[in-house]
Amino acid sequence: MRGRPLARQFLVWQLLVVLILLAAVAALAAVQSDAAFRETQGRRMLTVAEDVAATPGIRAGLVDRDVDLLASFARSAENLSGADRIVVVDANRVVRSSPDPAELGTAFDPGESTAFAGRAWTGSVDRTVVAEVPVVVAGGEVVGVVSAGIRAPTLLEALAPARGEVAALLGLALVLGVAGSLLLARRVRRQTLGLEPAEIVELVQRREAMLLGVKEGVVGLDPEGRVTLLNQPAVDLLPGAHLGDRVDDLGLDARLRDVLTGRVRGEDQVVVHAGRVLVLNRNPLEAGAVVTLRDRTELTTLQDRLDASRTLTDTLRAQAHEFTNRLHTIAGLTELGEYDEVRRFVTGVVAAAEGWRREVVTRVEEPAAAALLVAKASLATERGVELRFSPDARLGATDDPDLGRDLVTVLGNLVDNALDAVSPGGWVEIGIEEREGAVRVRVRDSGPGVASELADEVFRHGFTTKAAESPGGRGLGLALVREVCLRRRGSVAVEGATFTAVLG
Repeated sequence: MRGRPLARQFLVWQLLVVLILLAAVAALAAVQSDAAFRETQGRRMLTVAEDVAATPGIRAGLVDRDVDLLASFARSAENLSGADRIVVVDANRVVRSSPDPAELGTAFDPGESTAFAGRAWTGSVDRTVVAEVPVVVAGGEVVGVVSAGIRAPTLLEALAPARGEVAALLGLALVLGVAGSLLLARRVRRQTLGLEPAEIVELVQRREAMLLGVKEGVVGLDPEGRVTLLNQPAVDLLPGAHLGDRVDDLGLDARLRDVLTGRVRGEDQVVVHAGRVLVLNRNPLEAGAVVTLRDRTELTTLQDRLDASRTLTDTLRAQAHEFTNRLHTIAGLTELGEYDEVRRFVTGVVAAAEGWRREVVTRVEEPAAAALLVAKASLATERGVELRFSPDARLGATDDPDLGRDLVTVLGNLVDNALDAVSPGGWVEIGIEEREGAVRVRVRDSGPGVASELADEVFRHGFTTKAAESPGGRGLGLALVREVCLRRRGSVAVEGATFTAVLG
């Protein structure tokens, strides 16, 4: 069967099913026919036995022990009634009349019969329907029993009258079975793209091997958003997801849920989930959709390190540019002999640099955050932007090294976004304080701010403040800020040009 075409397999199985059904129907019909025969013939044999038992000649023959008289009445009753055998037994349970001469004078076995107790009885002995009726004389004395029986036909004998109908039904069933199996095989082949069962099995095995060998996560979804396919990398990237779950019931981030369900479309959708940076691509199909997930956390980490290096380079370049201009100024004043002016210029430069550095060290005792703010001052100066603290800004030292790193991520991204949003001549104000065991960072600038309808968008899609105004923003700065805040049981929000982040 395994190597045969699908149509032939369907034909064979269909014929087997048809034959089994026909056999079952025939057996049921035979059982019902046998039951009906026993019930009908039981009543008929009871009537025959009662008529014979009520005959005066039978009573007289039993009383007088006249065997010939009993035999003549019994044979006459057999011929008239159609019974196969009528047996007359005396009160001593000795057979006095029987169609079989060998039974004459032998002991009669009543079995379950109640006839000798004065009550009529019907039943079956082997395949013979038997009715036994007592012969009663005046005074109520039982002088004998009349037994009338008829043999039940076999299955072949019962079906013999309808042999032509059975053959016709069998032929019709075979024709319908063949036609149905061919049509079914044709439909199945069309639905399976003409593949045979062995080819389908091989295709499934290849697909399983391919899914196990793919390093990217693969999620299959049906039209109702239920998970129908999930390889191991997808399980690792989406912990808690199982086959049969609905995407909306997995408790995922709104951004990730929108990409999986197709509410957000586009290639290489970037999502931050469970501390990982994922890139998703959704391919809609007729039977649902297939979503691939790529883990870009390491690549994003390298990108962050490159951004940090670029920021440091920009800071050093800004400082070098600033120092070069100052040196040129000092050199020019020296050549002009303006030594008093040189002294005043150098004193002012040192005072300005030391003033910001002193203010940072005074207000921010966390070393990493203080170093970051000192470095950002040169970048702000190059862009012509004033960098300042809010009046209540103050942060003490912390013993948590993770808090220092997270604070640098949050503060650095928020200050960079503010510097990008401010034009030359503007300002950026930094507020930082510790309250009730949580660090609160507030960055405010003189830029246009974020529109109220985009307040959640900038964090969900990972855009910077520039990205809120024009598609295709820089990257994941604000999304990483949000991820860090949520990981530390905090929050981040924006209102106009003010970003507020809380780190627990």
